[in-house]
Amino acid sequence: MIRLALFFLALPGLAEAACRQALAFGLDVSSSVDAVEYRMQMDGLATALNSDAVRDVLFDGPDAPIDVLIYEWSGPSDQTVIVPWTQLATPDDLAGVTLALRNHPRNPAAPTTAIGAALLAGFAFLEQRPACWKRTLDLSGDGYNNAGPRPQDIGHIHTPTGATVNGLVIGSGDDRRISEVAELSAYYLDAVVRGPDAFVEIAHGFADYAAAMERKLLRELTSLVIGAVTPEAD
Repeated sequence: MIRLALFFLALPGLAEAACRQALAFGLDVSSSVDAVEYRMQMDGLATALNSDAVRDVLFDGPDAPIDVLIYEWSGPSDQTVIVPWTQLATPDDLAGVTLALRNHPRNPAAPTTAIGAALLAGFAFLEQRPACWKRTLDLSGDGYNNAGPRPQDIGHIHTPTGATVNGLVIGSGDDRRISEVAELSAYYLDAVVRGPDAFVEIAHGFADYAAAMERKLLRELTSLVIGAVTPEAD
């Protein structure tokens, strides 16, 4: 197995790249998310990013770090950047991101859930990182689109070339309502996620958010590591 950075730097046209993946997080902060759940979402993302397993992947290719951006969304005109594009080249860089998440206060937000507008905002952010070898948008949400453009009406022409949209669906945490989160997951699969290897992860309540986010990060971040494996000669 060769190092990830050397593997990609050896490919034609990629020698100048300095970013192996651009990862934008869009967090649902509409009225369905109360103050406690809001805090669990922010702290949960910080916890997942700082887990030992995720840190190992984040810092696996020091010659080509991962860039992250984090924003919150609610209504059609409500998208606020919490962490601007930040290169995770060192543990100190990651510490700055997690500190920003844990200290970010909740601001007034629209009561509506505008997933389509959140998608378009995420696409605009990803377009700011054209040199990254992989571009991924993560949308977390606990409800259906009810304002602004519908996500299923946003065609692939709007999606940055080669970009992937993954979803993290947040259920109620009540086992008696498992069918509801299954329906929401199906909605995300049909209308929201798109691109190469796109998938939906499920959090069974906001208390499960950190664990679900860690599972999702390991799944989407390790895909490049797998690509670094070369077959041994016979």
